[in-house]
Amino acid sequence: MHSLAQEDPITPLPIKALQDSIVAPLLPPNILNDSIVVDSVDSDTLPKKQAALLDQIKYKAKDYVKLSQSENKIYLYDEAEIYYQDTELKAGIIVLDYIKNEVYAGRIKDSTGTYSQFPYFKQGTNEVRPDSIRFNFDTEKALIWNSRTEQQAGLGQLGSDAMKVYAEITKKENDSVYFLSEGKLTTSKDTVNPDYYIRIRKAKFVPKKKIIAGFSNMYIADVPTPIALPFAYFPLTTGRTAGLIFPTFGNDPQRGYFIQNGGYYFPFNDYVDLSITGDYYTNGSWGFRGQSVYTQRYKFRGNINFSFENLIQSQRGFSDFNRSTNYNIRIQHSQDPKASPNSRFSASVNLGSSQFFSNSLNQVNRNDVQTNTFASSISYSKTFPAYPSVNSSITLSHTQNSRTEQIVMSLPTFQASMERIFPFAKRDGIKKGLIQNVNFQYDVNAQNTITTDEDDFSFADAQIGARHRIPLATNFKVAKYLSVTLNGNYEDVWTLETINRRFDEDLEEVVTDTIAGFDRFNRYSMGASVGTTLYGTFNFGEDKKIQAIRHVIRPSISYSYAPSFEQFFDTFVDGNGEEVQFTPFETSLYGRPSLNRSNSMSFSLQNTLEAKVRDKDSTAIEPKKVSILSNLTFTTSYNFEADSLKLSPISMNGATEIIKNVPINFAATFDPFAIDNNGRRINTLNINNGGGLFRLTSARINTGFSLNSDMFKKGGAKKRDDDENQQQDPGYGENPFALDNAAQTGQTFFDREEDDQGNVENPTYSNKLPWDARFTYVATYNNSNRQRELTNHSLMFSGNVKLTPKWEVGFNSGYDFRNKGFTDTRFIFNRDLDSFRISFDWTPFGQFERWYFFIGIKSSILSDLKWENRSQPFQR
Repeated sequence: MHSLAQEDPITPLPIKALQDSIVAPLLPPNILNDSIVVDSVDSDTLPKKQAALLDQIKYKAKDYVKLSQSENKIYLYDEAEIYYQDTELKAGIIVLDYIKNEVYAGRIKDSTGTYSQFPYFKQGTNEVRPDSIRFNFDTEKALIWNSRTEQQAGLGQLGSDAMKVYAEITKKENDSVYFLSEGKLTTSKDTVNPDYYIRIRKAKFVPKKKIIAGFSNMYIADVPTPIALPFAYFPLTTGRTAGLIFPTFGNDPQRGYFIQNGGYYFPFNDYVDLSITGDYYTNGSWGFRGQSVYTQRYKFRGNINFSFENLIQSQRGFSDFNRSTNYNIRIQHSQDPKASPNSRFSASVNLGSSQFFSNSLNQVNRNDVQTNTFASSISYSKTFPAYPSVNSSITLSHTQNSRTEQIVMSLPTFQASMERIFPFAKRDGIKKGLIQNVNFQYDVNAQNTITTDEDDFSFADAQIGARHRIPLATNFKVAKYLSVTLNGNYEDVWTLETINRRFDEDLEEVVTDTIAGFDRFNRYSMGASVGTTLYGTFNFGEDKKIQAIRHVIRPSISYSYAPSFEQFFDTFVDGNGEEVQFTPFETSLYGRPSLNRSNSMSFSLQNTLEAKVRDKDSTAIEPKKVSILSNLTFTTSYNFEADSLKLSPISMNGATEIIKNVPINFAATFDPFAIDNNGRRINTLNINNGGGLFRLTSARINTGFSLNSDMFKKGGAKKRDDDENQQQDPGYGENPFALDNAAQTGQTFFDREEDDQGNVENPTYSNKLPWDARFTYVATYNNSNRQRELTNHSLMFSGNVKLTPKWEVGFNSGYDFRNKGFTDTRFIFNRDLDSFRISFDWTPFGQFERWYFFIGIKSSILSDLKWENRSQPFQR
């Protein structure tokens, strides 16, 4: 057997390496056959250097340990180990010169010619796994052959996201500097045969900090590519570090060549960072984005995003030349509840140009292209816990419709509410009867609201007002089963602006004058309600599949009364000499006082229907509960003050989940009165006008559910807590969605072979493809004027299909049955290439037709090695 020192000769080393004092020792030919553990020491007249290293070093080996005093060396063979200060060395064979304080370590070869027990060298926190190594304990210099090491970089964890560094020859200069010759850098999991690597001829390597290399180029499957640099810098620092953000290059037919998303990253400290990126097009278009993330543990966290785009279409001087600007601001701030138990500040801001996402040229905004509403809210709330506790808040809000471009802002809204007080009962005592249950509250709401639009933004039309409200209520039982509630409500509305109407004889029209100044009006109402709960159970027997049905009915009747408030109305004489009433409070934020008295009674009937069904699992003790109808409610009202049409239409709404995991919500309106030829309700019952008892005027149904491939396997998605029961009963938990025997075979998507550690080897795909899908169905029917029209009838669907272990296809679409067309349809293709990722985003037709292609390295360390291409952006 040849020694490893003979496998790694010194002659091919560069001149600089040959001048190093470290020389690989040649092992004696009888190292494996010598049975003498300790050599005899021959007498020598020359004084020998003291072996101080032997007093501090620890060593051991499994098969062979030989101390040669004539050579001043120790030979260790098979699972050899040496420990010295912070240095640890393990290898198949180790030769230690304890006079020169040098060590050599290498592999060993078995009878089949296979190398094993590769050296493992660790000094401090640096680890190297080479083929062989020579190390000097005094100078701490080393020569390393075929070294392999992993360097964690960025925010990733050591492993698949770490940088693997390989070099044929490595010279260790000191603890922090290594020089590499013929090296390879990769993030591939396979370090022996990586699917890609960056070849570096010469480099300086500072562990956990950087690699500075000369000429470098990329190899894919050992094939060189044109991707090369005359010199390269690879940061290996952990955590957040400042640096360039590599851009994306491309071509736009209308704007020319471009670079996108290039910029710089600034980590100011452990709490705040900032990334600035931009776009530039050769026709003059440009964009700018800034993003900052900030956080402080146990106090707050948030982020700020600002985007601005200056878009130029075509070239100046052409007829289709156009210039526009887009902007968007997003702010998110949340406070940790531990920071202040009685106060809280939060912010959620999203405002900008109405067409920002639909007209944006950047692919990162593709997912928000159908955003129709921008909403913002910044609020501060505080609680005063002393009795009676008060909750208060100040909120700045903003709502913007991207279609109508209308903007509604509240700058600000103040709200405060006091907790419910029971004046005739002890605070912690039990409250019984009419008097003890009397309670009241107080709340105030004040607003400064501005309604404007994007093109003509103005604060001139601000409305300011406040509302004070005191609700009063009590409840008690009558005849044990009837629950009675009495309530009243008082409101006082303040405003800083009123109106006055008059007829201008010169203009011959009604003129409305706005009067600035404080004014107020009040209003009040009262009511009562009575309700009960009825239970009905129908038993069919425990031997039946449906053992029982339970029907719960909650009828209630309520009465409400509010007087007319004529004192808050004025009159003026119009051009015809007739008096016209108006209220100065028509512009109030909280509504206007009513001129008509309200006197009505409402009826409500709520139903819940449940069934007890025998469980398919024979070991189950209790039957399953199935909801047949949930909150099936009928409501209507009778207006005593109306001259005719006193009974309002009957509203019905409810829900059911008779199909498991498929909730169905429905609603409808039935009118007992007929309509005339103009579609107006008339005081004639529909049944007396040749129709039915009720006339269906509107209806709505919607449902949403999800499906996946696991539901079609044996047992579906049902969790089994007891594997033994599953083995004893093969039919346990059989899924009702199962279509055929093939779906019941329990075959998985991959035919897999596992090694001793449970890792999957050679995954292949069979006839079972993992998939998931989500569906939403909505239908709305309108028949208020005998039009019998489906105003909305659509099906939305999305999902993913995993075609192979590394191919996945996602889709998102919908079909409008009323307009006979598909909604925004997208297909997303993803391919996992181990170290690389390929994706293709395709909208094949419609208003936002486009495509986008991406291929790049998955690891965040080399994520700038990518290529992107896209179609011409959509233009509105």
